[in-house]
Amino acid sequence: MSLQSSRRQFIKQATFTGITFVMANKAWGQGNKTANDRINFACIGVGGKGGSDSNDAGQNGNVVAICDVDSDRLDEAGNKRFPNAKRFKDWRKMLDEMGNSIDAVTVSTPDHSHAAASAAAMHLGKACFTQKPLAHSVYEVRRLAELARDKKVATQMGNQGTSDNSMRKNAALVRQGALGKVTEVHVWTNRPIWPQGQDAPKVAKVPDNLDWDLWLGPAAVREYGDGYCPFNWRGWWDFGTGALGDMACHTVNLPYMALSLRDPISVYAETSGTNKISYPKASKIVFKFKASKTHPALTFTWYDGGKLPSQDLLPGASYRDSGSLIIGDKALLYTPGDYGGGGKFYDHQGKPSEGVNVGPAVFAESPGHFEEYVRAIKGGEPADSNFPDYSSHLAETILLGNMAVWSPNKVIEWDAKAGQAKNAPEVAHIIKPTYRAGYSL
Repeated sequence: MSLQSSRRQFIKQATFTGITFVMANKAWGQGNKTANDRINFACIGVGGKGGSDSNDAGQNGNVVAICDVDSDRLDEAGNKRFPNAKRFKDWRKMLDEMGNSIDAVTVSTPDHSHAAASAAAMHLGKACFTQKPLAHSVYEVRRLAELARDKKVATQMGNQGTSDNSMRKNAALVRQGALGKVTEVHVWTNRPIWPQGQDAPKVAKVPDNLDWDLWLGPAAVREYGDGYCPFNWRGWWDFGTGALGDMACHTVNLPYMALSLRDPISVYAETSGTNKISYPKASKIVFKFKASKTHPALTFTWYDGGKLPSQDLLPGASYRDSGSLIIGDKALLYTPGDYGGGGKFYDHQGKPSEGVNVGPAVFAESPGHFEEYVRAIKGGEPADSNFPDYSSHLAETILLGNMAVWSPNKVIEWDAKAGQAKNAPEVAHIIKPTYRAGYSL
């Protein structure tokens, strides 16, 4: 099947499942630029994952501005990779000064700063690529989706597995009925690989290369401590989103794409215990979904910190460090690893199976993840993991798991329309955080 015809089929299927598309990048067309012109990028965060994101930008356009609160990372990126880019420590100053010179941004900061930086860029009409899990809270991901739609800008979340054609093929087969009616989904990870379940670190001297106040961004002011950054921020409630937020936008991507797992009606968590400062060392989270056009009522269970699904679900299986298991009434699909590609079909006795014969998988092949973002910026089809139609809904489902982790051993009833936990007022601040002065959406 050709890419063009498969894309048409994909859009037909997406329309059936309730997905719509924002089809244009208003800023590019209004700037009188053509498909042959190079995109001017500003990169917010250039160390860690920001290193590869900014490199992608440099390979697909001009990086004209870079920003990082760590002067060592900023200088390394400027001296070695982007000598012509203007350097900033504060992304707010960068957008104020460079707003007329850029077309698009990449946002590769700790989770708690994603939303404020991304919203500011979209308010200026700039295309926006933001790392997973898009934001730190349900309110933030909804707001970013709303802004992207209102401003008609190209967007994409950095869950690169979305562009894995093997994963897309698996999702298409499940969507087409290769497992029969799906009633259970199980996903697990080897995370966390950073400290969790601990008290706040002792106050320490701020490193000379770090602007601590800017690193805190919208979070409440506190003293610096060793262990907050540059990597272990993922384990702290105020800055990261734990094992779930780090990996689920990858590992849950297959069942989400296949089954459109939006708007659970309840979420329940069992954990190793939490002090409300650091995420627990281990969690098991159960999401319940009502029946939809694409599936009957089903249960999705997440495992981290060494927890795994029962071996009874797939007799004889040897679960790897991470993976997914999708269970239908006719067959099962087990995919080891983080990204949902490859894998095998099994029957309910654990024997290899071809699943239900549904014919060739109908899906659109991807030209590459960042390439989809570039295509959308230049007025082409949107990236599949764009904010309004895909990634905000995936991220919301994931982040609702942390709502349950905050209040474990309680079935939390979720009202998606109202954006409220009906029986758990204690999680309101997890759903919608408070920003300190100087930052807003």
